[in-house]
Amino acid sequence: MLLALAAVVVGLALLVWSADRFVDGASATASHAGMPPLLIGMLIIGFGTSAPEMVVSALAAGQGNPGLALGNAYGSNITNIALIIGLVAVISPIKVHSQVIRKELPILLGITLLAGYQLLDGQLSRNDAWVLIGVFFVLMGWSIVQGLRGKDDALSGEYAEEVAAHAMPLPKALFWLVLGLVLLIVSSRVLVWGAVFIAESLGVSDLIIGLTIVAIGTSLPELASALAAIRRNEHDLALGNVIGSGLFNTLAVVGIAAGIAPLAVDPVVLQRDWVIMFVLTAVLLFMGIGRFGKQGEVTRFNGILLLATYVGYTGWLVSTMLR
Repeated sequence: MLLALAAVVVGLALLVWSADRFVDGASATASHAGMPPLLIGMLIIGFGTSAPEMVVSALAAGQGNPGLALGNAYGSNITNIALIIGLVAVISPIKVHSQVIRKELPILLGITLLAGYQLLDGQLSRNDAWVLIGVFFVLMGWSIVQGLRGKDDALSGEYAEEVAAHAMPLPKALFWLVLGLVLLIVSSRVLVWGAVFIAESLGVSDLIIGLTIVAIGTSLPELASALAAIRRNEHDLALGNVIGSGLFNTLAVVGIAAGIAPLAVDPVVLQRDWVIMFVLTAVLLFMGIGRFGKQGEVTRFNGILLLATYVGYTGWLVSTMLR
């Protein structure tokens, strides 16, 4: 058990560090290739912070742990909105200026509805995986168009500052890109082994471990990115990265995992976890797009409510472990 706990701690630490190096290397490489900052942000930074979820879920699915794969993806979405956005909003209310974010929020809600529909039959088949991956590639195409057209969007300037802050020579960028990816895979394998061993030893489902420990750990890159953005007063960047990660988790992470091995889905995933994920996404949409002519904003009070929701949800999960 001690070895498994050490594997989880070391695996998570290495996972977060390698994900950060991977994203920095990838964004710097794209910058050298002449990619516009908004496009780098939407495709690489926004989605790249979900690389830990993708690798962990893919390995978990391949090793026959569907609960861990799905719990990691959905749990990360819940953590990103309730914990990360909630915490950031308490520190500094998040004002939404970007039109790109206002367009992405309804898309995220629609994709969440698609995910719920696919869970109705109690499994995620390879056909479901193809649908998710197909929608993901359509979304990638839309993101490219938005990235090329939205040069004057508020998010573009914030991503330009982010890319400039992590500028590096091309050889160094390629080095961190490759090393970051290799370490992502190694640390994910260590983490999955430790998480599965702990779940089996405690007699709890790998779904619960995926929704709690693993989801929080793989969401740390988004937390670090959001806190750094708020320190620089880049509100749209903080929210944009979380939305991009949510899109990636729901489509690519779950799609790849189900494509590797069809996932049997416990009914509680739809009745509890998906419902929480959907409600949080709908609330974020309501806060982000603004209403009655007012600018979209996640206020401190909203942040407190989001954090309270996360604490309540996590308490719910822990209570199931103690039964």
